[in-house]
Amino acid sequence: SLCFPAFTSDSPLSSSSSTLDKLGAPALSYVPVKGDHVIGIVTGKVGDVFRLDVGGSEQASLSYLAFEGATKRNRPNVQVGDLIYGQFLVANKDMEPEMVCIDSSGRASGMGIIGQDGFLFKLSLGLIRKLLAPKCEIIQELSQLYPFELVLGMNGRIWKCPSYLTLGSSLWPCGRLDSEPSVQP
Repeated sequence: SLCFPAFTSDSPLSSSSSTLDKLGAPALSYVPVKGDHVIGIVTGKVGDVFRLDVGGSEQASLSYLAFEGATKRNRPNVQVGDLIYGQFLVANKDMEPEMVCIDSSGRASGMGIIGQDGFLFKLSLGLIRKLLAPKCEIIQELSQLYPFELVLGMNGRIWKCPSYLTLGSSLWPCGRLDSEPSVQP
């Protein structure tokens, strides 16, 4: 299976880039943008809020209630070092970035804790935008050679599962490799 964030063909894939990055020069660090789907690394917990490294100049916050089905009694099992795939609810220069793992209707839609059986690596922000394009030839060529799952974050982070695995109870928006990758609206 091949996993893609919830982008449509008319999504502004370059919305989080600086002017230099749009011209082809590598960006120095990721700048959070509201609505961007990213992969964060849990670095700590303060009260009921998790702190995540998202590759930007400051860490993002993630409430334990920002997961599907989470309540005061039913808290997600998040540990320091876990990888979280989510989107920014708040991201501007005057406020700390805030992430959620649910969409506007309260569903996970593929977001949440990412499985432990994969590899995390970082690419340039420009290359990530190319990989997120609906008709990415690189992804199509690789998918014909090897079965794998990918989670791509606009912050340049990619999580790759070495083979097809079921990732707990997460409902990843995946398409089969023998057809066009599915892009969820």
